[in-house]
Amino acid sequence: MSSKTNYLEINRTSWNARTTHHITSEFYDVKGFLEGNTSLKSIELELLGDVKGKTILHLQCHFGQDTISLARLGAQCTGVDLSDKAIEAAEQLADKANIEASFICSDVYDLPNNLESKFDIVYTSYGVIGWLPDLDAWAKVISKFLKPSGKLIFVEFHPVVWMFDDDFKHISYSYFNKGEIVETETGTYAQKDADITNDYVCWNHSMSEVVNSLIKNGLQISTLNEYDYSPYNCFNNTVEFVSGKFRIQSLEEKIPMVFAIKATKI
Repeated sequence: MSSKTNYLEINRTSWNARTTHHITSEFYDVKGFLEGNTSLKSIELELLGDVKGKTILHLQCHFGQDTISLARLGAQCTGVDLSDKAIEAAEQLADKANIEASFICSDVYDLPNNLESKFDIVYTSYGVIGWLPDLDAWAKVISKFLKPSGKLIFVEFHPVVWMFDDDFKHISYSYFNKGEIVETETGTYAQKDADITNDYVCWNHSMSEVVNSLIKNGLQISTLNEYDYSPYNCFNNTVEFVSGKFRIQSLEEKIPMVFAIKATKI
């Protein structure tokens, strides 16, 4: 399971299967999205600011809702994802929404072989870096595609969350990157009773690993925020304590669930 080809193919297959169920799920609410709802949350909107006229590269875009939402705000957007099924769905969604956006099917690390443009903003969010084994290589890609003084806007589930078992009863995984984690999942976070079972490969990344990879690759961090809730109801045993904000019921506000970084290429 250690070869790059193996993990990429396993995860592509997994995300292709998920996409089929995600586009019809209540979680992603494609109907409401096509009626004008945004998929962007307050955390990333506050960091992004006014994006009108900006060029944005959206890494690991899934089937493109955030990419299209950013384009609706006036940005020129390019979305990238490993899953060919997700990219196909993204292109169809943009067409239905009558929004102009570009999409590329590519592994993050291979993107320099598939794209030459530079961007004002690189954006990536929620459940992304866990699919990547090497954050130094990830940060290199971000730096490569940013214009001088370009911004990275990065929002992610907190590494503390990934230490727990699925029901948040036990500490089951290391906070630190100890190598690949191979799992089998039945259902999907967006439709837990979906009739699919998939293998996948992921990695845990500590906060220091994230921050140092960005610093090492010429990004100056101006904002690092942590949040005691998730704006997505994608975990087990949650409670919605305020509309659109979810915590693990047994843990209340005691753990960080999301963090966000704004950084500038120097």
